Order: sequence, then structure tokens, then C-alpha cells
Amino acid sequence: MDFQSFLSAIGQISEEKGLSSEKIIETVEHALASAYKKEYAKRGQVIKAKINSKNGKMEFSRVMLLVDDTMVYIPEKLEGEEEETFKIKKSYRPTEEELEPDVSKEESSEKRVRYNEEKHLLIEEAKKKDIKLEPGEELIIPLETKEDFGRIAAQTAKQVVLQKIREAEKEIVLEEYKSKEGEIVSGIVQRIEGSNIYFDIGKSLGVLPREEQIRGEFYKEGQRLKLYILRVDTTPRGPVILLSRSYPKLISKLFELEVPEIQAGQLEIKSIAREAGSRTKISVASESEEIDPIGSMVGQRGVRVSAVMSELGGEKIDIIEYDEDPVKYIFNALSPAKISDVIIHENNSAVVIVPQDQLSLAIGKDGQNVRLAAKLTGWKLDIKGEGENDDEEELDIDDEEEDKGPKE
Repeated sequence: MDFQSFLSAIGQISEEKGLSSEKIIETVEHALASAYKKEYAKRGQVIKAKINSKNGKMEFSRVMLLVDDTMVYIPEKLEGEEEETFKIKKSYRPTEEELEPDVSKEESSEKRVRYNEEKHLLIEEAKKKDIKLEPGEELIIPLETKEDFGRIAAQTAKQVVLQKIREAEKEIVLEEYKSKEGEIVSGIVQRIEGSNIYFDIGKSLGVLPREEQIRGEFYKEGQRLKLYILRVDTTPRGPVILLSRSYPKLISKLFELEVPEIQAGQLEIKSIAREAGSRTKISVASESEEIDPIGSMVGQRGVRVSAVMSELGGEKIDIIEYDEDPVKYIFNALSPAKISDVIIHENNSAVVIVPQDQLSLAIGKDGQNVRLAAKLTGWKLDIKGEGENDDEEELDIDDEEEDKGPKE
């Protein structure tokens, strides 16, 4: 294959894999170096290959690191032994000092490596050969160019190319989805393994663990859903993209898709309190007096909020207007219950007085309404019915559970 055909093939691979041509060429160079080492070099030698960008010729070199006695240690030979071995008894385990002779306590933090004559060159030897380099620098020794590689060497080169390309693809996926953390993606259920649901989200798979699923929601292969990208973790098996359906900010991202006023900066979502699969309270504020925040979020005939609820399997969503005045904010947050009065106390606590016929509505089923209101506002709320004495039992709702979605 001539050089132009080679470049054409590199360009095709680059386009198919989404990798840069430089990365592909670098991968081929690694493979050539591995093949050369397999066929012609000695064990321990460091071989590098370079493809000349002008004429396409392969250039090989051997790399040796210049070292001194602070960087390596040389094991002593026992008399009559062919192999290098340490002067230690077999009856006990050697200490670090015995394995690395002459290492002082001051040097113990800088671990020395065992000297290897195939990849190390002592500075004393370099000076004898008039090599003007310092310890830590590399000596590049040009090698004879070889083009005839055996079957095993060629197979090694192929494996290196495939491995490096897979690694490069994983790096690209990692970088791409790292930049998408905190965004939503559309995914298709590919498979279900135990309690984990795997979604095809484009160039990779994302996993929806059990704790991030909506309680009571069922999943089937081929189903398409919107998902929140929590984070991307690096594991030995490659990048793992963690997804969520229960994260509170999924709600705000879904509303951003449905409500143009949010994208335009005319509406702001202030806070979200969510019990995934059951009910959510969301507070919004308008940047303009001409825009009705609740009306904009609900949409004409409720089309906007209905679209979000439908995406979440019918989860109820209460939209309330944010207010700087904590009393008014608490009034709004406890909707749909009607409130008689709110008495503010220290330490972000408040007593809420409600009519007796509104008491159960203000509290909600299993205390859900007041619990979500407390999360939404950040206030500790004590609910009391009208006419109740101070010494009568109060319903104390505190936001003890940490809300997964920080206030916006």
C-alpha cells in the first residue's frame, strides 16, 4: 500500500470511529513498535516507531533512559551464580533495606527501580561514550528499518491497533458525556439485568440503577424515555454513565423543553421538592410583570404541564409562585389548602394556622403536602388547626431528608 492509500484508509477509519487522524496514526505507530519488538528486539528494550509524515516511511528507534545511583539499584551476584540474586537468607522475609541496598531513610520516599541494562544507561557509561545527556533524559538510538514481520508479530500489531482504538473511543465517550452531566437525554431500553436498566443513549449505554428509578414505574425493552445524566464514572471496564428518573432536576429540565419563557430567561425555577412517582412541588418566579409564571408553566389548557406529567408516568405536579416574603411563600407552598395565618419563629421555623376543615388537606396524605412544602421553602413547619391551644399536640414537619435536588 502506498502512502496516499494509507492516508486515505486512516481518514476513513477516523470518520467511522470519530477519532482524529493523528490518534489513528499514533495507534499504528504503537502497533508497529510492538511488532518490531516481538520480532527483532530483546526483552526489556523500549522500542518506538514513527511514520514519516512526508514520505510515509517507517522509522524505528530504541530508547534508553540515563540513570544514576539515586534512580536505580544494581543487585549483586553471588559467586558461581548465572542469575543475579540477592545476598539474603531463605529463613526470613527480606526487608526493604535489603532489597534496595544503600537506600537511606531520607531517600525512602523516592523508590528506586531495578537496573535493566536493556533500557537503562548509567551516567558513568554515557560519559565514557561522550554522550552529553543528564540523568532522566532519554537516549534515542536509530534502528534498522524492518518491513518483514512474522505472523505472530503481525497478529500482535493487529491486537494493539484494535485495543488502542477501543481505548480512544472510550475516552471520547467519556469526554462527551462528562460535558453532558446535568442534562437530559432520550434513551431506549436495551436490556434489563436484575434491578439495573440499560439504555441506549446514542454512542454509549447508560445504566439506570434501582435507587434512581421512579417507584412503581415499569420498563420494557424498546421503550423510549427521557433521562437525567447524573455523572460519568471511570471503571476498569470503561466509562459508566449513571442515569436517573427520580432526580428533582429532571423536572426542571423537562419544563425547559416545554416552556420557551424559561429558555429565554423570562421565567426562573426557584426550587423543586419531589417524591418521585407520586408528587412534585415546583416554585417559579417571573422576571417580567407582564408574564404570568403559573400560566406560562401550565400552558394553554394545561398542555405544557400535561406533557411533563405524561413523561413521568402521571406524577402530580403542583406549580406555585415564588415570593421573597416567607409568609406569602409558605402560603403558596401549602396549596391547595387555604391558610389562615403563618407565624414566623427563629431558626427557620414557622407555625401555620389553618381552618379545621382545611387541616387534612394542608397536611396531605401521610403528611406529603406539608412535607413537600417544607422541602420547597426550606422552613420547618408546624401545622395547627384554628382554635387549638398551644399545649395541644402539633404536627411538626421538618425537612429531615436531604433533598436530592439543590435549590435552583
